[in-house]
Amino acid sequence: MEEGGRLIPACMWSSLLDERPSFSTGDVMPVRMSRRNFIAACAGGGCALPLAAQAIGAVGDIKRGGIFYPDKEARYYEKLPDKRIECTLCPNRCKVGDRERGGCGVRINREGKYYTLVWGNSCVGRDGGNPAPIEKKPLFHFLPTTRSYSIATAGCNVTCKFCQNWDISQVWAEQTFNHDLPPKAVVANAKRHRCRSIAYTYSEPVIFYEYMYDTAVAGRAAGIKSVMISNGYIEKEPMVELCKVLDGVKIDLKAFTEEFYEKLVGGKLGPVLDTLVTLREQEMWFEIVYLVVPTHNDDPDDIKRMSKWIMKELGPHVPLHFTVFHPTYRLKNLPRTPVSTVARCRKIAMGEGLKYVYVGNVAAWPDGDPGESTSCHKCGKKLIHRVGFLVRSNKVRGGKCAYCGTKIPGVWE
Repeated sequence: MEEGGRLIPACMWSSLLDERPSFSTGDVMPVRMSRRNFIAACAGGGCALPLAAQAIGAVGDIKRGGIFYPDKEARYYEKLPDKRIECTLCPNRCKVGDRERGGCGVRINREGKYYTLVWGNSCVGRDGGNPAPIEKKPLFHFLPTTRSYSIATAGCNVTCKFCQNWDISQVWAEQTFNHDLPPKAVVANAKRHRCRSIAYTYSEPVIFYEYMYDTAVAGRAAGIKSVMISNGYIEKEPMVELCKVLDGVKIDLKAFTEEFYEKLVGGKLGPVLDTLVTLREQEMWFEIVYLVVPTHNDDPDDIKRMSKWIMKELGPHVPLHFTVFHPTYRLKNLPRTPVSTVARCRKIAMGEGLKYVYVGNVAAWPDGDPGESTSCHKCGKKLIHRVGFLVRSNKVRGGKCAYCGTKIPGVWE
């Protein structure tokens, strides 16, 4: 059954209004079929058993009606008695019984071995990905004016009520139209689109960790960089390992209170802060985005506390982006964030000593908002003039200010 262009598994036909499917429905994997093919399969009364035999069974490198199921064992899990496992990839630490899935919905336990269902299963774009300006991630200190080939799979390890990509992040792999796109194919597409990097984005890259890792390795071998656009909800060991193959990271720091994370995210703040510290320790280039949600995380005192924490734990040169919230998903009752609010947040953060603080989603045409552009932290001259995602001019030369020669933190070449 299909609804709105997305495959609806048989186990959900009676509960299409549910927010997310249950994660203990076993390993039944529906097959995408057109009405014509379904009728043909049913000819002679031989419908039910063939479908069941195809839908239930071994994990294997089989392409089924546009959904690709790889025989790819997941990384970071521990075996428990009675064929149970504990996933050690993210702070949720899901304990999963045989033939059940973890909370992300895209990792499954089969006979005491944990598998990923989304390796090579990108679900965006015409060819599995979208070439887009790197500024759109947003990454402002990473290869300005270049394009990044963006891929994603279904699934996420949190349940943000304001998710703009909920139609892929809050569903299973069976509910998205997927491309058979292994790592080498991702790299080939990135080259064809003349992209300097590959971005793992839209949903949550942590839940397609194996796919991201293998693609980053293939990209590096071909001279293409990799950036992870993430919520930062990951355990330290897998993050450290991932830093060996990534070139940049953008972390969505969704608030600076545990209450916000509990009520609106379905997670915890502490692990995200730990991830940011890990990135600093690993000397990975990273930038932080803070989506300002009216009445929920826009308190000036919280912004000040967060800015102080960033100064102390991460340093003054980490780019911090305050972006405008647009009503979406389950927070449609809220207004769009006033531009004055993100401007106030920026002023507070800079007042605490942060040198590269930006605003985003402000739509300040034709010349752009001052908070969209990059200025040298020493001489104050404007180096990169941005209007939205468009770069009007770039005065960073060899990673340095063209005016005073000061080194500008970032990845410039």
